[in-house]
Amino acid sequence: MAELLIVYHSRTGGSRQMAVAAAAAARPEASTTLKSADQAGPDDLLNADGYIFCAPENLAAISGVMKDFYDRCYYPVLGRIEARPYAQMVCAGSDGENAARQTARIAQGWRLKEVQPPLIICTHAQTHEQILAEKTIPEEDLAQCRELGQAFAAGLSMGAF
Repeated sequence: MAELLIVYHSRTGGSRQMAVAAAAAARPEASTTLKSADQAGPDDLLNADGYIFCAPENLAAISGVMKDFYDRCYYPVLGRIEARPYAQMVCAGSDGENAARQTARIAQGWRLKEVQPPLIICTHAQTHEQILAEKTIPEEDLAQCRELGQAFAAGLSMGAF
């Protein structure tokens, strides 16, 4: 059975909800491991056939914990995971594009294959209180996360990527 790894970071719950939704939809199609970025490492990447990365955008960048995951894993797996498929999800307050570009650039260095454009869910959190508040991702947005997880896992299992 194909092995899917979903790595996420979430401080206020939005990215976690997105990752959990994708993982739940992926499990019937592929063996799916869901790991927080602070717990995931090079061995997790090496043991998976494909990846979904999910993180919030903080100050127009990927979150520091997600960046730490990439920093810890980049060189240990470099040249060892080439051509594996990946997708990404970003939980953003207003834009999310720069965080998506940063992850895409790291994936390019690893020579991963993007299998769909980034899914960016915007919470429209703009004030200090909204940004720091626990997030609730609307059902219609979680449905998109589930669709991504299911489609990615199905393609991985069928060898389409």
